[in-house]
Amino acid sequence: MSGSPLPSSSSSSAAGGAAGGGLYHERQRLELCALHALNNVLQRPCFTQEAADEICKRLAPDARLNPHRSFLGTGNYDVNVIMAALQSLELAAVWWDKRRSLERLALGQILGFILNVPSHVSLGFVALPLRRKHWLAVRQLRGTYYNLDSKLRAPVAIGGEAELRAFLRDFLSQGLCEVFLVVPRAVEEAGAWLSPE
Repeated sequence: MSGSPLPSSSSSSAAGGAAGGGLYHERQRLELCALHALNNVLQRPCFTQEAADEICKRLAPDARLNPHRSFLGTGNYDVNVIMAALQSLELAAVWWDKRRSLERLALGQILGFILNVPSHVSLGFVALPLRRKHWLAVRQLRGTYYNLDSKLRAPVAIGGEAELRAFLRDFLSQGLCEVFLVVPRAVEEAGAWLSPE
């Protein structure tokens, strides 16, 4: 993962805010990375933990232990919550088939990306020999793509289209990674997120 961090402003915090360069960037809190990825890709504080919990209840209304979030109430939302949240805004999360060439991405039709990647677990400064899944967002602003991972202190510039494809290729080559394209529902229905071969 290459790129340089943007200088963060004092308003960029765990609660979120506009980072340097005018990017909205929420920082990691509890296990709310899916929520942070949603808000970061949307570039505004659109969803709260309460809203995500309500989506979980709608997805599994009769479940004693909701399968779409942590039973501890700390987040750890699954892709179904992300998809339902985006659908409420007339957007869609399209799963990227790793067998396809990244050159086929119709980047002009894609609002942003949400990735689910392996992440190391730590307790304070102590790294544990465990890996968990982590959600992060990528979004373009004024021709430059940015890594808006909530574990970063500030957004990190990825670069242009070629650098974005290399960034995605790097994650996909590590295995256990999923990429979702965030697109308007009309783009999803038309399949316009995929360039013809």
